[in-house]
Amino acid sequence: MALVFAIAAALWGIGWAMKAPPRLRWALIGVLWLAVVVAQLVLPPTQALRVATGGSAAPWLLLGGAALMVALYRRALGWLRTRATAHATDHAAPPASTATFSDTELSRYARHIMLRELGGPGQRKLKEARVLVIGAGGLGSPALMYLAAAGVGQIGIVDDDVVDGSNLQRQVIHTDARIGMPKVFSAQEQLQALNPFVDVRPYNRRLGADDAETLFAEYDIILDGSDNFDTRYLANSVAHRLGKPLVSGALTQWEGQLSVIDTANGTPCYQCTFPQRPAPGLVPSCAEAGVFGPLPGIIGTMMAAEAAKVITGAGAPLRGTMVIYDALYAEQRRITLKKRPDCPICGQATPEPKES
Repeated sequence: MALVFAIAAALWGIGWAMKAPPRLRWALIGVLWLAVVVAQLVLPPTQALRVATGGSAAPWLLLGGAALMVALYRRALGWLRTRATAHATDHAAPPASTATFSDTELSRYARHIMLRELGGPGQRKLKEARVLVIGAGGLGSPALMYLAAAGVGQIGIVDDDVVDGSNLQRQVIHTDARIGMPKVFSAQEQLQALNPFVDVRPYNRRLGADDAETLFAEYDIILDGSDNFDTRYLANSVAHRLGKPLVSGALTQWEGQLSVIDTANGTPCYQCTFPQRPAPGLVPSCAEAGVFGPLPGIIGTMMAAEAAKVITGAGAPLRGTMVIYDALYAEQRRITLKKRPDCPICGQATPEPKES
């Protein structure tokens, strides 16, 4: 076999010296490989040439198959790169820094790019998107991980809590080793380990009325995974005022719900559906009533899916619709939400729907 490799090296060297194109040099080596395979299949087992070239066709066939797979992979990668960087006719060209994908990114997102509803343009929209997630707890954990895995370019995380041992039954973004660490930094560490191409921005504070508008203005879409009504009403009000889509989720014991609030596109807001805060004690917290561990994963992942659909324009996001999922009996209901003309947030001077 050493003889064949020596001849192949000589052919490559002669081609290089004569400045022959690489494709021609590979073609010559392919002819040599074919001649060796034919010799192994035709000549008697004891024939000197067959013995000198290995004595069997099997290793040469395996070598040829491996070379073919590598060539096909490189061609497929080139096709994916071309598709991913294709110019979207209905959008201006993005900045050069985000217009293309590295080979590693193409390999990472290949299953997305192959989807007809996403393709290269959809994956580029995810890369250019800026998503703010309120809460790095039960809902925020899976939502953050799937947004990062999907290739969302910039992810902000707002939370003022620290990791506690009781969180680990459901908040899968954190680990036992990070108990006591602020949740936003624990989440940042996990997301950067999962996808180093994502820019993760932690905000180690509670969302407040004094900074919510400034913070929301930096992002394209908001995910509300908070666990209290004050934050939900605040996020709803600011998102409406800025015309930002808001993916809202909530949990209690065995049941979860989510909806896409997009008042700029004519949907009702959160306060249309829940006009008043429940009386104290009427809706107990997870700490008071408990929560089924996998449930936040189900609802949080669905929140990430809805955000990706809004960003890319794929499918039909849950605008103006609430999904309620009962994990105890594996039942799911869809409820159409209606605007309230007397809603103090969106009932007056509602913005005209914009093109999605």
